[in-house]
Amino acid sequence: MKPSSILKIAVLAMPLMLSSCIFHKKAVKEEASKPLTAEELSKKDFVERVQDNVQTSRFITSKVKFSVEVGVQKLTLTGNLKMKRDDVIRLQLMAFGFVEAGRIEMTKDYVLIMDRINKQYLKAPWMQIDFLRNSGLNFTSMQALFWNELFKPNPVIVGKKALADTTATYQTIESGDDMILQLNEGKMDYSWLVGRKDALIKMANIQYKDRFNAENSAQLNWDYDKFETYSGKKYPMKHAIALTTAKKEVKLGMSLNYIGSDTEWETRTEVSNKYREVTVDEILRRFMSL
Repeated sequence: MKPSSILKIAVLAMPLMLSSCIFHKKAVKEEASKPLTAEELSKKDFVERVQDNVQTSRFITSKVKFSVEVGVQKLTLTGNLKMKRDDVIRLQLMAFGFVEAGRIEMTKDYVLIMDRINKQYLKAPWMQIDFLRNSGLNFTSMQALFWNELFKPNPVIVGKKALADTTATYQTIESGDDMILQLNEGKMDYSWLVGRKDALIKMANIQYKDRFNAENSAQLNWDYDKFETYSGKKYPMKHAIALTTAKKEVKLGMSLNYIGSDTEWETRTEVSNKYREVTVDEILRRFMSL
């Protein structure tokens, strides 16, 4: 594969992983506690079953096969996925199976995108990047999407810890053998398709609807498939991610070769002074020109 094609993969994957650029943030209002009805208790029990499926391992690592589609363009590449809970999500894109061409690293404090071919990088705190600061997605919610978990947008923080989920705020809809869990906040709609029997999340969907300008509306869909048991819990080996806007649809496929818990890796990337720092606009312009 040509280095230019590998670079395109890195550029395409970056805005998809950070696809919250078209979402807007709404504050969560706390509701006074009150006794739950029988229906709310049933819903609460189901949501707790979903949350019981959360992985107990602190690490998930794997060799990964990536596929990217933008219009008629289709590219495939191998790489690595390395995650440490509540700390880091890292995607490494490989050329020829052994040379790292690009890296995307997300932590609570910053987002790092590295183009190793042209020795360029972007590293900035989430709140210093406009489209992340104004989004409804952050490291916590991105982690939940990668780990196949429910999340509450903009959780209330006490000290350094998020308050426990108030499960009664989820809306539930029966859908055949599945259940749909929903949250609505302003222009944002969050939905999860969950198996009724196994309480496994099969799909997460996030929509931003702008009734004044349809071109600003967008949808992020994350499908999960081929679940395997790891650390006593089920985890999806196949992820299909699609970002749809009025102008473009980007699809990213991510298939894990195995699930491991390798701990022998540095969780932070040091950027060499040989690399040139670029702006978000430069990366996005390259992406939009493809």
